[in-house]
Amino acid sequence: MSNEKHSDEEWHTLLTPEQFNICRNKATEPPFSGKYTDCKEPGTYVCICCGNPLFTSETKYNSGSGWPSFWDALCTESIRQVQDNSHGMRRIEVVCKACDAHLGHIFNDGPQPTGLRYCINSASLNLKVDS
Repeated sequence: MSNEKHSDEEWHTLLTPEQFNICRNKATEPPFSGKYTDCKEPGTYVCICCGNPLFTSETKYNSGSGWPSFWDALCTESIRQVQDNSHGMRRIEVVCKACDAHLGHIFNDGPQPTGLRYCINSASLNLKVDS
């Protein structure tokens, strides 16, 4: 898929129902259900909607949260952080900077060197495995 923006109707044809619900409606997959939660293959995680490179397997770690977790983004130009006050909580949402897909949230309880935990939905990602 390209980095261009699409209408909801177009996104419905490009994404599975789960991917649409998570990426376009800001839903969350159940913990420990995503295909990348325990994945250890080397590669680059890209946005399922547009292919924008987001995270690398080198910064992925097991946070025990039930979602793929990363201690850093691939580059700051790949993602955008948005204040999220939904569900009676104050959180920071992580979205793809290229297509505005909801990816997950960022927390300040991750490992060093950043101390961050990017808690990301597997359904919003596609792993491009290193060859």
